[in-house]
Amino acid sequence: MMGSAHVPVLAQEAVDALAIDPQGVYVDATFGRGGHSRLILARLGPAGRLIALDRDPDAIRAGTALKDARLVLVRRAFSQLGPVLDELGVVRVNGILLDIGVSSPQLDDAVRGFSFRFDAPLDMRMDPDSGMSAADWLATATEEEIGEVIRTYGEERFAKPIARAIVAARQKEALRSTGQLANVIAAAVRKREPGQHPATRSFQAIRIYLNRELEELSAVLPQCVARLLPGGRLAVISFHSLEDRIVKRFMRDEARGEQAPARLPIPAAMLKPGRLKLVGRARHASDAEVAINPRARSAVLRVAERSGEAGAVDRGGRA
Repeated sequence: MMGSAHVPVLAQEAVDALAIDPQGVYVDATFGRGGHSRLILARLGPAGRLIALDRDPDAIRAGTALKDARLVLVRRAFSQLGPVLDELGVVRVNGILLDIGVSSPQLDDAVRGFSFRFDAPLDMRMDPDSGMSAADWLATATEEEIGEVIRTYGEERFAKPIARAIVAARQKEALRSTGQLANVIAAAVRKREPGQHPATRSFQAIRIYLNRELEELSAVLPQCVARLLPGGRLAVISFHSLEDRIVKRFMRDEARGEQAPARLPIPAAMLKPGRLKLVGRARHASDAEVAINPRARSAVLRVAERSGEAGAVDRGGRA
């Protein structure tokens, strides 16, 4: 099952923010179902080029339908951006787009086990060919580990009783389906948030942890800056406060540049300048977009532009 069509959030705004050069080279590091890629390709000329990445095999299969000689589609996690560009012989690019998190087809495909809306195998891996499934992790993790993951990545105040309930439940029978896990969590949560299923935060936390989503994001951001041409744009859409915090702090620090240690009189000219310039303020989906696509409610778009002069690429350091 390929899942439903994905409606990219803040699509026009994100692609507008890239300030597309028709002859440029761009990276869509989160291909999904190609919504952003199609918009970028529509603005590229015959000499333009788009490199798209995704670690989900379903996304890659869907992308094969997009017949365009300007597109190179690679099955790889976006944290491998630098190595992928090296393999393709690309040194610098004009713009990079990141749309962080799980896509609508992943949520809507019961087989993937991302959502408790279906009673399905408890998997949650973005790349089902690697890593540990949610079922296997929940069968082996300690109560403390489960509680820490749910508290840290889900910001769930009932993390401790939820972890205790999961460990108690697995002693009676293996937790192999999303329905089982959702029921266990619901029984453990004493007070529910209006309009939100009690398992929402826990499912989100387990997914983020298993797919190393925050680590992947932290790993790719320095690679993006190192690979952008001066004047090139980085546009990042995030849907979770922890993700947005990482993006916000990274862009802010890169815009500020090197800071002198406290009480140490170092001339400003000796400090390395910032590699990014912030472009506008954080953008959110409009009320009209949220009405059409409720998943847009938590989306935040941040944009920055590469500063400095053209020079040698510093993979992970400074240019």
